[in-house]
Amino acid sequence: MTKAFASQGDLAEKQTSFTEIGPGLYAFTAEGDPNSGVIIGDDSVMVIEAQATPRLAKKVIDCIRTVTDKPISHLVLTHYHAVRVLGASAYKAPQILMSDTARAMVVERGQEDWDSEFQRFPRLFQGHEDIPGLTWPTTTFRDRTSVYLGNRRIDLMHLGRAHTAGDIVIHVPDANVMFTGDIVEYHSACYCGDGHFADWSRTLDAIKAYRVDAIAPGRGDALMGREMVDLAIENTRDFVASTYAPAAQIAARGGSLKEAWDAVRAACDPKFADYAIYEHCLPFNVARAYDEARGIDTPRIWTAQRDLEMWEALQG
Repeated sequence: MTKAFASQGDLAEKQTSFTEIGPGLYAFTAEGDPNSGVIIGDDSVMVIEAQATPRLAKKVIDCIRTVTDKPISHLVLTHYHAVRVLGASAYKAPQILMSDTARAMVVERGQEDWDSEFQRFPRLFQGHEDIPGLTWPTTTFRDRTSVYLGNRRIDLMHLGRAHTAGDIVIHVPDANVMFTGDIVEYHSACYCGDGHFADWSRTLDAIKAYRVDAIAPGRGDALMGREMVDLAIENTRDFVASTYAPAAQIAARGGSLKEAWDAVRAACDPKFADYAIYEHCLPFNVARAYDEARGIDTPRIWTAQRDLEMWEALQG
């Protein structure tokens, strides 16, 4: 009998925190669960990442209301994954922003991703019955746009492919703080199942070039100070490279997915086994690395059925 995904047994409630990372800037973090960000402007608030359900979004809203009563005017989604976007309705934000590519991925694979993630990680979908449907942006952009909350300028940028093809980062120039989504993680495994391994390092270089003073990563603690920022960037780079290289070596000689799994575990377990969601991410990371190494540039769509077939193949 095939054992369950590691995430299906991850049912323990996580401790949340709400950390000020710059003037009027906050990171909502939850011990390796998806983070959200908050930017307080002159007259309104921007939220970054919606959480997976309206019930979970309410936790972010409750934190916001401890520091401001300004209305939430903008919701920014760094990419299309269900655990990031399906709580959007709770914020009642008039403007929802994504990159053009992220919206296209909702069209192409949004429902399949929802079904897949719900099966894999049930704890992250508390209150799923309140989700009204797929989340659609009101505004999209190709490479870069700016939003003004009064005098506060916020730059939204697609710096390159990494965690997905449509990832964006959010930079607040007056505080030199960045919200990176899942391009950067801290003491949490990167989910690479829809990633682009060959591009990820270059995108990290583009982030590093901003020399920001703080980052709210996709998962893990807020990163305060350039030393901690650089450490997290380089650690993320090492995680991605350590996952891809062994899988690519197996693929190059015509080896199997199971052989790639064993090779990646041998390389990554000693360094990353204690990271949050490591066991959850690993099978999807190996499958994508193996595909990319065999020349499949566009990640294949994960469906609930494909998840199970891949997982069964790895048990042999």
